[in-house]
Amino acid sequence: MLKYAMIGGGPGAFVGQVHRRALALNGQAKLVAGCFSRDLEKTKRLGLELGLDEDRLYATPEELTRLEAGDVDFAVVVTSNEAHYPNVKTCLENSIHVMCDKPFTHTSHQAVELVEMARDKGLHLGISYTYAGYPMIRQAREMIERGDIGTIRFINCEYPQGWLAEAVETTGHPQAEWRADPERSGGILSLGDVGSHIEHLVPHVTGLVVTRLAARLDTLVEGRELDDNGTILTEYNTGARGMYWYSQAATGTVNGLKLRIFGDKGGLEWFQEEPDHLYYMPLNESTQRIVRGSPAMLPGAQRFSHTPPGHPEGWLLAFANLYKSFCATIEYGEKPDFPDGEDGLRGIRFIEACVESSRRETLWQEIN
Repeated sequence: MLKYAMIGGGPGAFVGQVHRRALALNGQAKLVAGCFSRDLEKTKRLGLELGLDEDRLYATPEELTRLEAGDVDFAVVVTSNEAHYPNVKTCLENSIHVMCDKPFTHTSHQAVELVEMARDKGLHLGISYTYAGYPMIRQAREMIERGDIGTIRFINCEYPQGWLAEAVETTGHPQAEWRADPERSGGILSLGDVGSHIEHLVPHVTGLVVTRLAARLDTLVEGRELDDNGTILTEYNTGARGMYWYSQAATGTVNGLKLRIFGDKGGLEWFQEEPDHLYYMPLNESTQRIVRGSPAMLPGAQRFSHTPPGHPEGWLLAFANLYKSFCATIEYGEKPDFPDGEDGLRGIRFIEACVESSRRETLWQEIN
């Protein structure tokens, strides 16, 4: 079994618990060390609750990576955004594979540095774009590769949430507070939190690359400094077109990620709140509902399905599927099938282009 360390994810943190539980589901790796908080006492308290040895609980990420290098197989970085870059860097400097939460870094220059460092050292660098782990997303990708919908013409992807429809960051809400802080979040709020998932999901499924975009980033909640809503027009390397909408101020919505892809021979539709179903709309034929675990599943997607059809799988198992491939790549040398540093870099370049386009009154921006 692999051994891993965690940086971030301390008491009260949401995403750290998710990563730990996801890793436990597959039984591929065991948590053995941590620097869960800037406060050593909080790190020790959580670490002891998790059954770790006190001498493997550290005051700083630098101390952890220096002393655990050669023992842990990888590290998981689940801090707030501003700490991603230095924490991933110290892992790579000490030759430790890394899985980092998204968005990858604050700037594309930082992302390029980390991608090149990982490549030069022969290390695996993963980015936890969760939705890539869903079996039906893998199904859609395989169907597109097989040519089931023909040449893609148009893509629509939306991700509305409603939990920031009020200024809860002013009430001490632990998840909202740092996200709405420009210094900690990197000058963006919802674009980095949920818009980044749209950016990754579309090319992951379709294989297309955004070459130009025009973005409008809005702040709908009075008194908020950063964006909580955005609309983005996209153009791709094949000539296809697209439209994205993200929001965390969409009152009454929960987690409404929806992907629609339309080709000249058919279309596909997937909704994250009903993740076990993929809708296939072949040209001039009735719509087909493909159910996870059914005989209609293609081999690559079926490999990541855990339960029989009709027994719903969800977000935590999608996380587990990312780690299934990440761990197998480290331990057995399997071909990587998880979002990597290049994906993270592309995401940061997308964010930078969106910010610049919106600043220039939705002027079209080229993306390198």
